[in-house]
Amino acid sequence: MAAQVTVYTKDYCPYCQRAKALLESLEQKYNEIDIGKHPNRKDEMVGLAGGRTTVPQIFVGDVHVGGCDDLFALHAKGKLLPLLKG
Repeated sequence: MAAQVTVYTKDYCPYCQRAKALLESLEQKYNEIDIGKHPNRKDEMVGLAGGRTTVPQIFVGDVHVGGCDDLFALHAKGKLLPLLKG
């Protein structure tokens, strides 16, 4: 069973677009929470992300991956696919 992926985003964020494009290229479904459209979810994101306030903030299951650069770095190390597979 694949892990559940959650991505906190904002519409105008190029890093959010890059992170989502990587996940889509890997055929990974994800739950997107746009904190621009749902500002009440920002505090939730900050709490889960250990105080980080920038987007995207990406979670695979209970694992906080971090932002876009963190996601790409994990993929470059060959650790993203195993994490996504659960």
